[in-house]
Amino acid sequence: MPFTVVRFNLVDPHATPVSLAARYRAAVEMAAHADAHGVDTVQTEEHHGVANNWLPSPFAFAGAVFGATMGGVARSASLRGGGRETGGRIAVTVSAIIGPLHDPLRLAEDIAVLDLLSGGRLVTVAGIGYRPEEYEERGVDWGRRGKLQDLLLETLLTAWTGEPFTYQGRTVRVTPRPYTQPHPMLLVGGSSRAAARRAARLGLPFFPSAHLPELEAYYRERCAEYGTEGWTMMPAEETPLLHLSEDPDRTWAEYGEHFLHEARTYASWQSKDIRSAVRSAATTVAELRAEGVYRVVTPQECLVLGLESLVLHPLCGGMPVEEGWRSLRLFCDGVLPRLGA
Repeated sequence: MPFTVVRFNLVDPHATPVSLAARYRAAVEMAAHADAHGVDTVQTEEHHGVANNWLPSPFAFAGAVFGATMGGVARSASLRGGGRETGGRIAVTVSAIIGPLHDPLRLAEDIAVLDLLSGGRLVTVAGIGYRPEEYEERGVDWGRRGKLQDLLLETLLTAWTGEPFTYQGRTVRVTPRPYTQPHPMLLVGGSSRAAARRAARLGLPFFPSAHLPELEAYYRERCAEYGTEGWTMMPAEETPLLHLSEDPDRTWAEYGEHFLHEARTYASWQSKDIRSAVRSAATTVAELRAEGVYRVVTPQECLVLGLESLVLHPLCGGMPVEEGWRSLRLFCDGVLPRLGA
């Protein structure tokens, strides 16, 4: 069976505080609905100072999702007509945080608390980002991002032991210890050899940002060199962002601009050296549809895609919440029960 993902970045270029609050609540309700129907993970991410309100606080959002998926009877609007037993099993994958922008000690505490709260359902991918303006905004030196990432990762791994240690010349201790031992799930993200070396040196799993078999091979070579063990969580050669519809032509006609907005925003941040599984070169809705990075499919079409991962993006680019719900329900009711067959 394919791995199933529901992605939220809460983008809405025309949001007001009131409408954005409703969007956030809807996303949490959608996550609970996805959990109740067996989706494997919610995926979210981190970006700062973006005019279209791209989510800047993925751990706060993760905490809300965990609170809504603790098991028992979920009584949210997502269930439309009564409670349903939830498994409390859905993970939240933050892919990725911009590591050097975080205080290592505070991040260690935040992840430990979320790991305890969720019973080990948090997956954190630490990247270094690709937008210098985010570093400038936070007063962090872009040129030191590699060294800062090393410091962050090394500090997290030490802090989660719960024992006192020396940090920047002083003795510190981070408590509580996390639920997951020896430490919460932490991966190193990126598309560079430097990221692969960093993961291998620390004995951490590697999360390439695109399908890069040659980089995976390089990572394994470095693991052998350092005497560490690791594994990769790499996107498949095809990892499109999906929207479910009973009438894809209508959906593209009515909502294609939402997909295009997100695609153009994301592409505008990418230098030629950055590789991503969902990078688009499209400049029009027609080009975007033909390209296949964003796909609108019927439930039956979804079932025969033959993909390793099914990534649903129900609120893409400021998509109206009710349209997002239609997509999610079609996925949960028309696709998930039939995947095993």
